[in-house]
Amino acid sequence: MNRLIFALLLSCTPLVTAQEKYPQDAFRSPLDIPLILAGTFGELRSNHFHGGIDIKTQQRQGLPVYSIGDGSVTRIKISHWGYGKAIYVAHPNGYTSVYAHLKKFSPEIEAYIKRVQYKKQSYQVEVFPDYGEVKVEKGQVIAYSGNTGGSSGPHLHFEIRSSVTEKPTNPLLYGYEVRDATNPVLSQIFAYPLSDGAIINRSNSKAQINFSKQKDGTFLADKVTAMGTIGLGFIGFDRQDMAANKNGVYRVRQIINGQVYTDYDFETFSYGETRYINTLIDYDHYGKSRKRIQRLFKESGNRLSIYNTLKNDGKITVKEGLSYTAELLLEDLEGNVTKAIIPIEGKKEPLEIKKELETTEDYLIAKKPNNYNLGAAKVYFPSNTFYKDFYIDLKKDDDTVKIHNNRVAAHRNFTVTFDVSKYSKEKQKKMFIARLDRKMKANYASTYKRGNTFTTRTRNLGTYTLAMDTVAPKIRSKNFKEKQWLNNYSYLSLMISDDLSGIDTYSATLNGDWILMEYEPKKKTITYNFDDKILNEKKCQLEVVVTDNVGNSTTFTSTFYRK
Repeated sequence: MNRLIFALLLSCTPLVTAQEKYPQDAFRSPLDIPLILAGTFGELRSNHFHGGIDIKTQQRQGLPVYSIGDGSVTRIKISHWGYGKAIYVAHPNGYTSVYAHLKKFSPEIEAYIKRVQYKKQSYQVEVFPDYGEVKVEKGQVIAYSGNTGGSSGPHLHFEIRSSVTEKPTNPLLYGYEVRDATNPVLSQIFAYPLSDGAIINRSNSKAQINFSKQKDGTFLADKVTAMGTIGLGFIGFDRQDMAANKNGVYRVRQIINGQVYTDYDFETFSYGETRYINTLIDYDHYGKSRKRIQRLFKESGNRLSIYNTLKNDGKITVKEGLSYTAELLLEDLEGNVTKAIIPIEGKKEPLEIKKELETTEDYLIAKKPNNYNLGAAKVYFPSNTFYKDFYIDLKKDDDTVKIHNNRVAAHRNFTVTFDVSKYSKEKQKKMFIARLDRKMKANYASTYKRGNTFTTRTRNLGTYTLAMDTVAPKIRSKNFKEKQWLNNYSYLSLMISDDLSGIDTYSATLNGDWILMEYEPKKKTITYNFDDKILNEKKCQLEVVVTDNVGNSTTFTSTFYRK
């Protein structure tokens, strides 16, 4: 068979083969409403790929969430951030379903987890029931949708994982119907010079390529003149019907002169590799613009397993006098395709726009451990903290150190250690390490105190300083008043906040007994449900203690009455 014909056939492999790997009728929907997505599987997020789909819940909370199949609850986790309230159900066919950002669980499961919370006297808990201990049936209500954790609006985060490997797979491969007749959107195309002496459009720096829509619906880019090894990248997104959200693209292909150079999709990935998203995107561009360019070529630090085909690491070797046709195809799970054609001409041209190389006194070798003494603080980077070597920008100023900027991604934690010996022990108690944001606001960094040194472990480059917090947290009642009768109340709610180091712990007692307060950091509220405890006394004494990250503490007391 002719090589070109074979390559074209290979590039047109139908996506149905992905669906055929997974059961199509084993699971029901987790919600009894049409599935409209706010987020897709594999979508590009900060330092990770999205591990599930986000299902819109009609801008409200409290919709019944159903187990998609018979199974057993194997994990329940409640946390202030991340997935918030989440439940994991293992199914006999080898898959585990995950439901997150929940408002609450079904009555039986709610009672089970509250027993754990009261036993541990903690809102944040994680339990792993034995298989068969908490059984559920297909279609059984196991929870109610919410907005807990790191959620920015009411929705259900839903995953399907392998029970053995714990690798997530795209839930839309299991026969779920999401209306989608809309092509992915291509916003921008970029070309990168990758080899020494490589030039693109008379420049040795990244170039944006203009393109326009043709009558047949495809896009045609302006001709690119180049020499040497180059790579392409794009900014784009996908849209399903019934929603305006800019979601992730399922499949991306790059074809050069009829041959597939790059083919990757978001059928599955490993959580262990998800941080390597920072090698797929142009992280320098992201640091400057907060926009993610997906690179169609693979760099040396990239260990992602999402690639189906990768020829020459997706890089294009352009030779003088030869012409190349690059095709970029963005495809969704329904087979809707957006196609762009980028003509490339191998042409030797004079360098007119020269990229200025940013250099500093310190050149960091990524594969080696690196120590830096900045006077006020010492910085230690273990080997392979970064994906590649670079000139690192380090500056010191009294109790503040600048550790490069946010345009380089760290894969591993590094340590920043401050010497605080010049401060009294009393002052040290109220001090902490803070990272300054773009507005120079101090944000608490987990600070480990030992002797006269403060240390933080982080993956965030930027400016770090020593800060002091002497102001205790604030507490005020939200829905009740002192000595009020609360007979018709179902819950108590208070507002808690801290001005600098942030809240570390909170606890509450009612007539001397510990009670469960649900903390919602986004709203700065803690809430107690009266159903949790039978009150035998009319007069109730509430005491709430809130402590910040340096030990400043506030105690709130109030008396109320209830029959």
